Amino acid sequence: VQLQAFGGGLVQAGGSLRLSCAASGRTFSRNTMGWFRQVPGKEREFVACIRWSAGSTYYSDSVKGRFAIARDNAKNTVYLQMNSLKPEDTAVYYCAARWSPDPTIQAVDLLAREYDYWGQGTQVTVSS
Repeated sequence: VQLQAFGGGLVQAGGSLRLSCAASGRTFSRNTMGWFRQVPGKEREFVACIRWSAGSTYYSDSVKGRFAIARDNAKNTVYLQMNSLKPEDTAVYYCAARWSPDPTIQAVDLLAREYDYWGQGTQVTVSS
């Protein structure tokens, strides 16, 4: 599985951005797709994830109500719509994929170390 993330950029606080993650190669209906973010000196932080087949989603508390994750099966693409952006959302955003036998989102889906495939990251900068 190859992942390519794009859509980052510079936006003012309160603005919106939509990130895309295009998946190619061998794809699995039993994948969980996740978005993580990282700032220098800190660990990679879970943002949101989605079960590819069922479409069930989960969000971190810091983005719940502001971000929305969705997938387009026909395009093999996962999106992260980010609204009401705050300066603390500034980070490099990564998409990732992991195979999971579970039909629903599990606690392990929130852990970066459990993901097998990663995109290259896209920078999001929110100015105050």
